[in-house]
Formats: sequence, C-alpha cells, structure tokens
Amino acid sequence: MQTLGHHYHALVIGSHGAIGRALLEAITADPNCALATGLSRATHAGFDLTDEASMAQAAESLKADAPFDLIIDATGALTIDGHGPEKTLGALNAAKLQRSFEINAIGPALLIKHFAPLLAKERSLYAKLSARVGSISDNHKGGWYGYRASKAALNMLLQTAAIEIQRKRPQAAVVALQPGTVASSLSGPFAGGHDVITPEVSAEGLLQTLDATVAKPGAQFLDYRGQTITW
Repeated sequence: MQTLGHHYHALVIGSHGAIGRALLEAITADPNCALATGLSRATHAGFDLTDEASMAQAAESLKADAPFDLIIDATGALTIDGHGPEKTLGALNAAKLQRSFEINAIGPALLIKHFAPLLAKERSLYAKLSARVGSISDNHKGGWYGYRASKAALNMLLQTAAIEIQRKRPQAAVVALQPGTVASSLSGPFAGGHDVITPEVSAEGLLQTLDATVAKPGAQFLDYRGQTITW
C-alpha cells in the first residue's frame, strides 16, 4: 500500500477466514504498515456477527490502536447452518432467508456503525467483501435468492453509510469488493465452471485495487482486478 503513508494502521475483520487471513498476512508483510490487527472469533472471544454487543465491545477494545487508515470487513457466508444457496423459488424458506441477511447484510451494517468511527480523519479506506452476484443489473442467471438479495442489501447499506461517513471524512473511500472465485470453504463447492484463484492472489489484487481507489461521493463497487461492477 503506497497511498496511506509509511506508518498506516490496518484492521481486518473476519481475519480467520481464507481471504481475511490472506489479507492480514499481506498487510502485515507491507513495510509501510505500522500496525496490522485481525479481528475474529479466534482473537476476540464472544465476537459474533449476530450479537451487536460483542461488536461494540470489540470496537471499544481496539480504540487504543485507532485511528485506522484501512479497515477491511472480510466476513460473510454462502453456506449457512449447512444450507447452500437456494436455486429455485420452491426452495425459499423464511428462516434461511433471514439468516442470510443476518450474516451478509445486517451484521456488516452494524460493524460499520461501530468501526467507521475508528477511521482516520485524513485519507482512509473502509472496504467490505461483497459479491458480483449482488449486482442487480448483472443478474442474468437467477437463483441464489438469499445470497444475491443479502449482498444487494449490503451494497445499498454501504452506499448509504458512505454518504454519512464522508460528511466528516471527505477523504474516506468506501468500497464493496468482489474477491473473485477463491479456493475456500465458502466458494469451493460452487466453483464449477469458474476460474478459481488462491486467497493470496485475491488478497494481492484487492489491496492493489484499494491502493488505487480515489475517494468519490458514495460507495464504489470494484473487483479484485480493479474493474468497476455495476450496482
């Protein structure tokens, strides 16, 4: 990372997952990074995306390391409670839809609530792993109802939060990131027909994309190659 200065502080939320771990390792190896912190259930006992109190507690515990120049939320799940994405209308289930929204939209929104205040006042980046299937205009195949809808909701939450964040931090960039089809427990079972990349390749591309991102009004939706995805 070249655009955050020579002593930037970074936080990766969801650092125990494949992509989150690769991101944290790459950031830690960056000589320009003065502090790289990971947040997950492995590092903070009780931390849970469905428990706002645990998020608030984690944010409070990390205030001493703030301000953060880079925060990446790498949380999310495609298979939840043993259930994969629904392929047809007949497979829709209210409880499963609700769980998808809890993990992929509501939890991340509450993370923004508690962690965006820890961003630096100068140039800073708040990034959230999203998914290309969350693009409404790019949906040509259908299926994957809960995952698509929860990621589309996430993207709207990011856009809305970006407007508010930038009132106090006009140099902040808020970014929804498509990490590619990564060889991981999340996407592995559904990677057929797609070009699969390693978590390390994804992390390198995501960080290069973020480094090149210029703050613009509202959120941006970018893939790991730096290409814009339509909302």
